[in-house]
Amino acid sequence: MTLVRYNPHTRLTALPNEIERFFRGYGLDSDDSDTVWNPIIDLSETETSYEIKAEMPGLNKKDIQISFKENVLSLTGEKKGETEEKEPNYHRLERSYGKFERSFRFPKDVKQDSIKASFKNGVLTVEIPKAEEEKPRAIAIS
Repeated sequence: MTLVRYNPHTRLTALPNEIERFFRGYGLDSDDSDTVWNPIIDLSETETSYEIKAEMPGLNKKDIQISFKENVLSLTGEKKGETEEKEPNYHRLERSYGKFERSFRFPKDVKQDSIKASFKNGVLTVEIPKAEEEKPRAIAIS
């Protein structure tokens, strides 16, 4: 039987990780960034393209910016909170607001000029077509 000594400091070293995990569970970052809300993303791949679907309830397409640079697709924007004249008496407040940024790196086989995006019923769909694979060809020896 192996004897293990109790070290009271072991639990303290895990405390920062536990605090960060706690805040992540509530959609909050423990750092000082402005990002509080991030859209939920599905990223899929077929033989001919990649597809991103992002749930963005409460946003309009004018609230979202999409950019593609150096094989990185970035979705940025801001989900603005509702403002009311009178102060409400909240019993529960679960919705999050704020700026967001999600970035995805793609392989070099992407047709950058053919990327398409649509926004319907609070879901952003971005289709990123793959470039056609170069087919091997025979070279005649002269």
